Amino acid sequence: MFLIPLLVYKLLKNFEKNIFITIICSLTIIQIILTPKLCIDSALLGANLFITKVFPSLFPFLVISGIMIDCDGVTIYSKILGKFLCKPLRLPIECTFAIVISMFCGYPLGAKYSCDLYEKGIINYKTCQRLINIASNASPLFIIGSVGTAMLKNFYIGYFLLLCNYISCFIMAFIIPADNTYISRNQNINLSFSNKNIGDIIKSNIENAIKTSFSVGGFVIIFSVITNIIKSNIFFDIAIKNVTNILQINKNLIEGLLLGIIEMTNGCYLISSLSTDIYIKIIIISFLLGFSGFSIVSQVYSFTYKYNLSMKKYILRKFMQGLISSTIAAVLYKIPFLNLSMQVFSNKYSFNQHVIMLMLFIIFLIVPFILSIIKKLFHAS
Repeated sequence: MFLIPLLVYKLLKNFEKNIFITIICSLTIIQIILTPKLCIDSALLGANLFITKVFPSLFPFLVISGIMIDCDGVTIYSKILGKFLCKPLRLPIECTFAIVISMFCGYPLGAKYSCDLYEKGIINYKTCQRLINIASNASPLFIIGSVGTAMLKNFYIGYFLLLCNYISCFIMAFIIPADNTYISRNQNINLSFSNKNIGDIIKSNIENAIKTSFSVGGFVIIFSVITNIIKSNIFFDIAIKNVTNILQINKNLIEGLLLGIIEMTNGCYLISSLSTDIYIKIIIISFLLGFSGFSIVSQVYSFTYKYNLSMKKYILRKFMQGLISSTIAAVLYKIPFLNLSMQVFSNKYSFNQHVIMLMLFIIFLIVPFILSIIKKLFHAS
């Protein structure tokens, strides 16, 4: 069992990339021909998810944030939050905009705007490679709304998972080596707003937003099809049963984790629908939110490929973030106050969500400084 991955890896190393991709695509086409209804239903499910959930929130944000960048929003945000947010994360203050977008809007926009900063010459290559991992998080709307409220039926758990996700991101900022040679050039940034009229800016950003949105939609649909093909495949079912027998773990738990590694949303839904202990659900879902899945990785790659940024580093670091996020969730959940809060707020009281969001925002600003102080203490010793 343990030798199979090594044998597959050896075979793939000797394969031409194009031959391997052709074989995979051919097998997929055969599967589509054999099970057309499954593939059509999966595609419609992915399209419905994109049209009703993703596009309405993604498109207007892309347009507005694009206009903000063209109107020199990077400079404005850098001046307001740059030193306060980026200095503890060991990033130049020009990265503020990408970090803020990532924290509040989620995958894959942090990577998109990190690449935009690099393309405009605002940050260098090493900083961009580091930034795409730090500015890479699931959105609060998805974690609190979709996962916490809709899937787990408890909005407080959504805030708990969001907190774990943010803390893991900050920890990654201290694990990933910083580029100490980079000198901030915030004073000299000029995105040439004066050379464009507002009509051209709005028009170009609407066109870019449509292109980006439908690109994301394509990934949502194709991975919806791939996930359901894998899920219904007899070989996948046999493999899951063998792993279950060896590890003595719930079959549905392993299936949800593996499918979540491929596509995060579907994995979170499968895990949340299980009858297993909520503690186990939170740990696994926290890992999936931190790692993001290969669907999101593919979306990130669609923005980074032209700049030759290393996706191997990105994937490895995201996997590390997933493990860190799940560890944080496992530890924090055992704290009596937090555990009690989940039960109280979900069953007895209607807790003010705005208060919780304010608390999270305060933590979001304080945590980088706490980690920075700890790092200095260890460095001094």
